[in-house]
Amino acid sequence: MGIGLVDPILPALSEQLQASPSQVTLLFTSYLVVTAVAMLVTGWVSSRIGAKNTLVAGLVLIVVFAGLAGASDSIGGIIGFRAGWGLGNALFIATSLAVIVGAATGGFAGAIVLYETALGIGIAGGPLVGAVLGDISWRGPFFGVSVMMAIALVATLAFVPATPRPARRGSIVEPIAALRHRGLLVMSLAALLYNWGFFTMLGYVPFPMGLSIYELGAVFFAWGVLVAIFSVLVAPRLQLRFGTAPVLYVNLLLFAIVLAVIAAFTSAPAVLIVCVIASGALIGVNNTLTTQAVMLVAPVDRPVASAAYGFIRFIGGGLAPFAAGLLAEHINVHVPFYVGAATVLAAIAVLRTGHALLAAADQQLRNAAAEHAGEPDLDEVEVAEIAVDTTGEPGVRERAETYHPRD
Repeated sequence: MGIGLVDPILPALSEQLQASPSQVTLLFTSYLVVTAVAMLVTGWVSSRIGAKNTLVAGLVLIVVFAGLAGASDSIGGIIGFRAGWGLGNALFIATSLAVIVGAATGGFAGAIVLYETALGIGIAGGPLVGAVLGDISWRGPFFGVSVMMAIALVATLAFVPATPRPARRGSIVEPIAALRHRGLLVMSLAALLYNWGFFTMLGYVPFPMGLSIYELGAVFFAWGVLVAIFSVLVAPRLQLRFGTAPVLYVNLLLFAIVLAVIAAFTSAPAVLIVCVIASGALIGVNNTLTTQAVMLVAPVDRPVASAAYGFIRFIGGGLAPFAAGLLAEHINVHVPFYVGAATVLAAIAVLRTGHALLAAADQQLRNAAAEHAGEPDLDEVEVAEIAVDTTGEPGVRERAETYHPRD
């Protein structure tokens, strides 16, 4: 909810604090860049204090820094406190996915769907709450995040079971070292390029829309509803029917087209509204399939994979809104969205280099589903043959031959 809570007040912040749009977009940049860098230490922290304590530490930081941002009187102060908020965000999100996957009883794919469902509901509800609080004061959404994270903190303390410390302590360099695995690197780079386009839209499109706080809240609520629906109901069906890679190719192409339309019709609020809402469907599909694929193609522990993936992708998300503001101010408002469309197209090209790895990941999911249904499973030799037939690259062969479906 914290992502969408602040979005409706971006133009109001610019006006009331006498800040340029590029300065306001630094709220995203400071938050996401710090989140990206901090992702590198999340495994190191959680392996020493345990997953639950890491979640608690992250939530405490968000409560404190969101409250301080609301109490600040300058755009510079808010930007600084958002950086501290980003540190808490990294500790929480990198650990929460691993905890959810570990606790779920409905299988790996089911855990990812639950995770994306929660994200979708939060993203949908956040703008509406942000609009109501932002109409009272621009400080309202920041204090609102602080209160909601305090509730999450109490819930975590009360309901999340205590988790033992891992037998092996993680290293700070593990996430960087994990990027030597081709599947994880390919997915991370593709996500960086996709996030550039996504956060260009999320962080900058409210400015040319020219809507009121409530109107912006309504637009992003409708967008978030589609994110939730397509994450949970549509993405798994598309994946089952066509496979992860083909769905992602088409999905990213459509998103690039949406960004190009936004770029061409930036002065037409009605077009922007339709494009933003429609993009929710594409973002919902992309989020579910990429999150699932990352966890499957990375031959490392899931917390390490999550940290490495988060580090790369949030760099793109953090830099994009600020770059969009600078491009709009120094060239024109159309350029940031054309650049966003180009980066999303580049993500397709990057994904193509990992096509065989995504095909092998789909096979893992089919095996898991068959096993859950009590059907005969492919053994590891057959999986190896499928993967190696797809490509002769040694990395795929090694990954396939060490994969045991029943583990």
